Amino acid sequence: MVAGQDIQYSIDLVICIDGTGSMMHVIEGVKASALTFHEKLQHKMMEKNKTVGQLRVKVIVFRDYWADAPDQVMVCYEFFKLPEESSSFSNFINKIKHHGGGDEPENALEALALAIRSPWSTGQSYEKGRYVILMCTDASAHPLEKAPKPSHYPREMPNNFDELTDEWEGLPLDKKRLVLFAPETNPWVEIEENFENMAWFPSIAGQGLEESDMEEILEKLAQSCQ
Repeated sequence: MVAGQDIQYSIDLVICIDGTGSMMHVIEGVKASALTFHEKLQHKMMEKNKTVGQLRVKVIVFRDYWADAPDQVMVCYEFFKLPEESSSFSNFINKIKHHGGGDEPENALEALALAIRSPWSTGQSYEKGRYVILMCTDASAHPLEKAPKPSHYPREMPNNFDELTDEWEGLPLDKKRLVLFAPETNPWVEIEENFENMAWFPSIAGQGLEESDMEEILEKLAQSCQ
């Protein structure tokens, strides 16, 4: 037996996707992979002598509280357990539409805060557990301090970047992972400098993620779970 091949991982994955028009490639890629997402990630993990014992996936699609309708700014649902709930996951994903854009920044930091606060698995019977957040965007982000806030802005968000960093630091160091596909601009540069256990793959500002297809994203997710 190859060393490490008998180790099973419990993976909770939160995918934060910029829902504007330039992100069509990633959104459509997730849709196309929804029914086989578990199988594809399992394959990538097995290439690294790892096994996915449990996979739960949650998606957060974000836009702009200052520019978009209240019901379109932050579209999310609870975790889906895959492959058992692949059909329900696919149905949810297929309802997501990419639209808007050209008016960056977006509210990615709020999406990241919601991801960090997810109801992560605890007490599972697997050798290793991972809490993975995947952020996909080609835009900068509004600072958390921006004011005045619109009436539909959610309460109890972090007030500033330091508070967001504190929330990230509150997750178990051995479990948490942040995989970032984002441009070389703030706040992503600042996150790269301050967040533990993160991997950053720069995207081109305003040009979507066409250079990063789902196969590459799955590869980076598998790498981050080690």
